[in-house]
Amino acid sequence: MKADWRRDWGDAGALAALAPELDPPFEIVAPRGIAMPLLFNAPHSGRVYPAHFVAAAQLDAVTLRRSEDAFVDELFLSAPLLGAPLLRAHFPRAYLDVNREPYELDPRMFDERLPGFANTRSTRVSSGLGTIPRLVGDGLVIYDRPLPLEEAAARIAALYIPYHAALKRLIDAMLRRWGQALIIDCHSMPSQLIGPRAEKIEADIVLGDRFGASAEAGVIELMAKDLSARGYRVERNKPYAGGFITEHYGRPHNGVHVVQIEINRALYMDEHRIEKTGGFEPLAGDLGGLCETLAAAVAARFSRDLAAE
Repeated sequence: MKADWRRDWGDAGALAALAPELDPPFEIVAPRGIAMPLLFNAPHSGRVYPAHFVAAAQLDAVTLRRSEDAFVDELFLSAPLLGAPLLRAHFPRAYLDVNREPYELDPRMFDERLPGFANTRSTRVSSGLGTIPRLVGDGLVIYDRPLPLEEAAARIAALYIPYHAALKRLIDAMLRRWGQALIIDCHSMPSQLIGPRAEKIEADIVLGDRFGASAEAGVIELMAKDLSARGYRVERNKPYAGGFITEHYGRPHNGVHVVQIEINRALYMDEHRIEKTGGFEPLAGDLGGLCETLAAAVAARFSRDLAAE
């Protein structure tokens, strides 16, 4: 039987020895279990920085956190109280990004040739934000020397693959029980873009459904209406239409709907110090209200589907 190099590439045990802080690498917060086909996912809010990573980086600890969707998981902690699980990473995005293909890798970062199955030409790789990022959110280079390829492989084997396996298990469990699943992929965005178009983002919240490809139109309509009624400026699909998770898992024709939500960091945190501000609690309360709206809509739809059988 021909070996599956993507499956066998990398040693999860090697990373366990290298970064014991990342045990466990993620968690599913669901104190009441899965009571409805609704899931919240926070892949970029991890804030456990392995000591070896901090030592290898040429950036200080606060700068490394500029890529982090800081505190976004905490903004949605009301969801599990409703019976909707919250999957959240503990590892930081600057260390490994699960909102990418598994092998979007920049050959400039490594001391060996990448395997043939690696995607080295994506726009995300060219921008320095591949599966193993080269840059932080401010556009600063993380490392001053090449990484060992075996370390990249270990990160993917120990973090990326198990995270997506857990996400898929949750979705599959919902499909088996209810025949449908709604995933809200939770992120934050800087209040100002970097690069040539360093413009201020006017929106408070951006909802992305890949321009209708990842969810039925009614989902984003409901979310936009709820958030607008709470006083937030809501945009759709611009400048963020959804990343790999939204694109990969969103299959509305198969009952899986995924919407990405991007929250302006200026609403709830000091972007330079990476600290919560007084806006955090009011925002968390409003997002709790959004969670209740989505839970009620999911429950109503499930009831209608049962009545139609």
